[in-house]
Amino acid sequence: MRLKFLGTGTSQGVPPIGCTDPVCLSEDPKDRRLRTSALITTEENKKILIDCGPDFRQQMLSNNESRVDAVLITHEHNDHVIGLDDMRPIIFRNHQDMPLYCKARTGHEIKKRFPYAFADDKYPGAPAFEMHLINNSESFDLFDVQVTPVEVQHAKIDIFGYKFKNLAYLTDVKNISEIEKEKLKNLDFLIISCLRREKKHLAHLILPEVLELIKELQPTQTYLTHMSHHMGFHKELCKELPASIQPAYDGLEIEF
Repeated sequence: MRLKFLGTGTSQGVPPIGCTDPVCLSEDPKDRRLRTSALITTEENKKILIDCGPDFRQQMLSNNESRVDAVLITHEHNDHVIGLDDMRPIIFRNHQDMPLYCKARTGHEIKKRFPYAFADDKYPGAPAFEMHLINNSESFDLFDVQVTPVEVQHAKIDIFGYKFKNLAYLTDVKNISEIEKEKLKNLDFLIISCLRREKKHLAHLILPEVLELIKELQPTQTYLTHMSHHMGFHKELCKELPASIQPAYDGLEIEF
């Protein structure tokens, strides 16, 4: 299996509009980050998208990707769902509704934002989604892959990360219960959000907190995602962190 990072930035992306921080003015493409998303390719060449934010169209085109067979949604914030309308050409080519997997609250919010995609009498050209509501107490099979939802806390709401084989993908994390941590111990790959180096945040882990969590979970390799420009230059961060903990970047692919 393979995971490609389509985006590794925060809700505003990097650079945010008008930002003049040196990182935002960097010419290194690894310092430019679209909104957080990932695409998994299974052994049977099925494509599973994790989150579909406002940069989805650009991400698919720049990565020469044209297929999605199912979508896993972590939560309902716009930087994770608002690109769903851009699924239309893929849905039309698939000749079937696009399967969406999410928790019930998230599904309700998606239906509120895209009511036309769930209407009984859709207008020509509207997207169409097949909603699958899931919970963190049960794994489920998606094509040839077992998917395990992992519930984490993002400020005051519970959201989902996802575990596939020996890899877990967690974004927008602030806290993880002891019960859910049991799903995450001794992974080969941990992908986790890390907003910035310092100054604690209400809804997101920062670097010192992520490093403490890594010590507890003991993954073999960790990749940081959902990073703001306050994390600094990609090259400098790579030198500062151990080889087992690295910042991801848009377009990075890993085999697992």
